[in-house]
Amino acid sequence: MLTIGLTGGIASGKSTVSRRLAELGATVVDADAIARAVQEPGQPGLEGIIAEFGPSVLTPEGRLDRQALGAIVFADPEARARLNAVIHPLVRREAVRLAAAAGEDAVVVEDIPLLVETGQHGRFDLVLTVQAPAEERVRRMVEDRGMTEADARARIAAQATDEQRAAVSDVVLVNDGTVADLLRQVDRFWAERVAPRR
Repeated sequence: MLTIGLTGGIASGKSTVSRRLAELGATVVDADAIARAVQEPGQPGLEGIIAEFGPSVLTPEGRLDRQALGAIVFADPEARARLNAVIHPLVRREAVRLAAAAGEDAVVVEDIPLLVETGQHGRFDLVLTVQAPAEERVRRMVEDRGMTEADARARIAAQATDEQRAAVSDVVLVNDGTVADLLRQVDRFWAERVAPRR
């Protein structure tokens, strides 16, 4: 098994890279998708969030109000640490299970936005980072995700810097052109760094 940790800041183009790696034959384990699943009603993540932050972070239907929770944790590093202490162990456990199920011949890509922040980079054969200019990332969050500029900048500020990610990476893909440009970089990474090790 070849394990790859994929990371990058919010709105850097990591999802595009992840999809391409899946098309090339990788088994992708998506930490964000796992985190969303464990925060569904009746799941241990949501129960832990309610215990930590109270019912004000729920919608009237009893689901997680992501906006309300985001307003708390992106304004307060201590609150964010409390949230991470609830969610990260659950996500890691499920990620390990999914990776193990992929089989010995698999190329397993774990898509982990907070790979650097959670100190996980050392457990992968390769670390692949996607970078994009900060202003472009802000534009994407505002136009594509409906965030305010202030919210977008707060989310970027809450994550590791490009320099911190690059310092633990084997390969950095710079997403400052077209989608086709980015996909060509992914294909080159696969041909040069993954295919020879399979």
